[in-house]
Amino acid sequence: MSAGPPAARGAPASAPAGAAATAAAADTGAAASRIAAPRWEWPVPTPHPVVRAFEAPATRYTAGHRGIDIGASPGARVVAPATGVVHFAGRVVDRGVVSVRHADGLISSFEPVTGIVEEGDVVALGSPIGVLDQGHCADGCLHFGVRRHGDYVSPLLFLGGVPPSVLLPTRRG
Repeated sequence: MSAGPPAARGAPASAPAGAAATAAAADTGAAASRIAAPRWEWPVPTPHPVVRAFEAPATRYTAGHRGIDIGASPGARVVAPATGVVHFAGRVVDRGVVSVRHADGLISSFEPVTGIVEEGDVVALGSPIGVLDQGHCADGCLHFGVRRHGDYVSPLLFLGGVPPSVLLPTRRG
């Protein structure tokens, strides 16, 4: 398992705010590896109120909130936040889910969504991938998660909502 807290893993170390890593990782699949990951954009139209924040789990198997909930009305169009390849589009238990594989081992996921794409489809930044359904929040919201090499990280890392960490000296020498 990787070192460091889960919320810190996967943050683009030197990427400018709103940008994702640009190198394609070997494990992203043949189609995704041919696509450079551009900057990320919000998957629903403005405004983008985060009604529930990302809460990193202590381990892969403990409680946490593995994404952010963005307030939005059912029926809102959901778009790809970056170029990628549809990894999954279908039902999981009682809700629709769409996942997109991006460069650098990143997978974004969205629920509850009625997908308009199919597994294997190449999607461009901002292209429609589905329509938001009712069900995740009482007033309507999109759950937006991101995994990097299997570990959940905050989507805000790729949307410019989390400033990069700066290490400061702890002693004067």
